[in-house]
Amino acid sequence: MERVNIKVIEAISITEIQSFVMFPFTLYGDNPYWTPPIIQEEIDTLDKSKNPVFKNAQSNYFLALNDGVIVGRVAVIINWVEVNQLKKKKVRFGWFDVVDDINVTIALMEKVYNIGNKNNMDFIEGPVGFSNLDKAGMLIKGFEENNTMITWYNAPYYYDHFKKLGFKDLAVWVEYEIMLSSFEESPEKIKKFSNLMLERYELNVLDFKSKKDIIPYIEQMFLLLEETYGKLQTFVPIQKYQIIQYKEKYFRYVHPDFIKCVVDKNNDLVAFTIIMPSFTRALKRANGKMYPFGFLHLLKALHFNNRASFYLIGVHPKYQKKGVTAIIFNEMQKTFNKNGYNIVETNPELEENSSIQNLWKNYKHRLHKKRLTVTKKLKKREINKN
Repeated sequence: MERVNIKVIEAISITEIQSFVMFPFTLYGDNPYWTPPIIQEEIDTLDKSKNPVFKNAQSNYFLALNDGVIVGRVAVIINWVEVNQLKKKKVRFGWFDVVDDINVTIALMEKVYNIGNKNNMDFIEGPVGFSNLDKAGMLIKGFEENNTMITWYNAPYYYDHFKKLGFKDLAVWVEYEIMLSSFEESPEKIKKFSNLMLERYELNVLDFKSKKDIIPYIEQMFLLLEETYGKLQTFVPIQKYQIIQYKEKYFRYVHPDFIKCVVDKNNDLVAFTIIMPSFTRALKRANGKMYPFGFLHLLKALHFNNRASFYLIGVHPKYQKKGVTAIIFNEMQKTFNKNGYNIVETNPELEENSSIQNLWKNYKHRLHKKRLTVTKKLKKREINKN
C-alpha cells in the first residue's frame, strides 16, 4: 500500500462517527480474542453533546482511507484540566486502530502532531481516553487473551509501528488472572490478616442488599480514588460530572454483592472495590448491539457466570500497606464462592502499583496481559494545513 493513496478525513457527521466506531468491527471481526464494545455507548462517549467530559476537554476524530476504504482511525484529545491544573502540556491520542501499514500510522499521527502544535503542547501520549476512567494502553502481551469490557484489544504490529516512529515507552500496566479455590482452601494468611486488621483499626465491612443502598457511597468512592491514585504518573483529577456519567454508564452492570466497602468507626470510607461479572462472552454474542437480544446476553452474564473482573479498588493512603486490601479480597472470596465464581481477572494496574499486586502472590495466578502507553516530544514546526 503506497502512502500516496492514503487520505485522512475528519469524522464530523453522524455517518462518519458511526464509521469511526465501526472500523474495529471490520478490522477484528474475525479475531476470536477481540471483544466488541456496545456501539451506541461508543458513539455517545464521542458525542460532544452527550459526554460531559467536553466541559474540560476537546477532541477531533480522524479516519484514514485508501482508495475510499477505511484503513485506520484515531481520536486526538486535549484534557484541559491536565494541561492547566497539572501543567502537563500533553496532547492525547486514543481509539487508535490501523491495518498493518506504517504509512497509515504516519498519516494519522500527522494529525496528532498538528493539533498538538496548534495548541502549543509539548508532547504526545497514547493510546489513552479522555481521563483515567477511560480505556488506556496498547496491548504488548496477551494477544491470545480476550480484552475486557473496559480495555482495548490490538494486534502486535501497533507497537512495532510506534517504535519505528521514535516513540518511547511511558506508563506500563499489567493484568492478572487469579484462580479461586473454596473459602476453606483459600490462603489462611489472608483470612487471619483480614480479621486482625478489622479488629486493630476498628473497621467494618458493608454488605449491600440492593443498588439503592450503594448510592450514598458512590461519590465517596470516587473521592477515595483520588486519594489512592493521585500521586501516580497518569492521574488526572476526577470531575464531579464524571462521577455522574460513570455511575449512569456502569451502574446497570453491577450486582450489589460485588461491591464491598470498608468503613472506620465513624462510618467514613477507607477502602472499596467494585467488581463486575465478566461480560466478554456476552459482548461477543451481542456483537455491539443491545437490541433485540444483546441486553439478554448481558443480563444472563450478570446472574449466571463463573468469571469476574475487578473494575476499581481504592484504599485511603492512611491504610495503604496495612493489610486493608486483605479485608477486601477476603470478603470478595466469600462472595465469589457463594455465587460459583472460580476465576477473577484484574483490570489494568500500573506496574508501579506494587501494593495491590503483592496481594495476588497469595493465590494461584498468572500475568496474562501487559499494555503500555507511548510518548514523543513535539517538535515545533509549521502546521500542516492538509
